Amino acid sequence: MGPTGLVKIRPLSGADLDAALPALARLRIEVFRAYPYLYEGSLAYEESYLQKLARARDAFIVAAETGDGEIVGCATGSGIDDQHAEFSQPLLVAGYDLPTTFYFGESVLLPAYRGKGTGHAFFDAREAHAIAHGYKRACFCAVERPDDHPKRPAGYTPLDAFWQAREYRRLPGVTAHFTWPETAGGSEINHPMAYWLRQF
Repeated sequence: MGPTGLVKIRPLSGADLDAALPALARLRIEVFRAYPYLYEGSLAYEESYLQKLARARDAFIVAAETGDGEIVGCATGSGIDDQHAEFSQPLLVAGYDLPTTFYFGESVLLPAYRGKGTGHAFFDAREAHAIAHGYKRACFCAVERPDDHPKRPAGYTPLDAFWQAREYRRLPGVTAHFTWPETAGGSEINHPMAYWLRQF
């Protein structure tokens, strides 16, 4: 895939993926520490998570790299029936066929590289991968925060309009729950997460 703005978009697999795991783990921690996720993760957990994801059914990881090979963003996906039950079961209960549903795990990009088309390139790459593997729909989960959350930055704008422009629609009445710590050494906190889904 060609360059997008200041970066190039490159799918990762095999030895390239294994070599990139530490950088991807650090990237996830840095980006998700910010609002709205407020995630305080560890490198050990992140590398274990990414290794498991890389081996999931029809797994796909795409990276955004600068000209000198620095990874500044990544996006992931796999068949949802090979994901955590916390994400797959609410969709199953809602009546969706899991074997034909592709799940987008995350899309993270350092702030300096945003607004240049990389987010769209991440969606394009994952959607093309899902369609090529026979999936009928793609979905992802996004954490829900109240408008008056004390850590909401001034001028914060949710990504709803971006996702809607990509033809994703929020699923009413379908919610996932996943836990993560918001402070170093803190307890796991339950977070509600909304589903967004697009039919191909």
